[in-house]
Amino acid sequence: MPSSWMGYAALVAVLTLVPPSIASAGDAATTALPERAGGATPTSGKVPHVQLDEEVRPELVKALLERAFLLPDVAKRPTIVSLPGSWGLWLTASAPLADRSGIVRGREFAHIHPDGSLHLPLPPDRVAEAADAGWVERHPWIGTREGFTGLVMLFSPRTEAELEVCLQLIVDSYNHVTGRSVSADQLTPRRSP
Repeated sequence: MPSSWMGYAALVAVLTLVPPSIASAGDAATTALPERAGGATPTSGKVPHVQLDEEVRPELVKALLERAFLLPDVAKRPTIVSLPGSWGLWLTASAPLADRSGIVRGREFAHIHPDGSLHLPLPPDRVAEAADAGWVERHPWIGTREGFTGLVMLFSPRTEAELEVCLQLIVDSYNHVTGRSVSADQLTPRRSP
């Protein structure tokens, strides 16, 4: 084989050994989703689009809120597109907008409901992967109204491990909308010594 082919083959071999956490967070293919235990949570299937019959763990909802708002250039504001009590993830004026097709109004790219479920936009391939693995359900208006492109409901985390997957999907959404490549490990709160 030509030496350039050997170099390419060696590079491919090395790259396949790189753990997903080291790869770019913006590349959904490098962060494969595990199957969600028990599959998808039942939902209303209509607007208002809410999850049903899910046991909420307040400490996980609190952690989700705390860590989601560690994203750069994201402000915590009451939602303008969801039910009262939900918090919008608002992109500040300094955040770029690479794809606003999934933003319903203003610069609120996602919102977290009081039960820890949330709505956020994902790229089409990630929507399919997340739905197949039981993490999300497509919004009833996906693809039918402006601002609902790729919009999904991400179910509440029930365990610490599920919290990490939810945070990865929030980061995937953020990276999709902003064009940035933030990593989910950047959402670790700093503790005082």
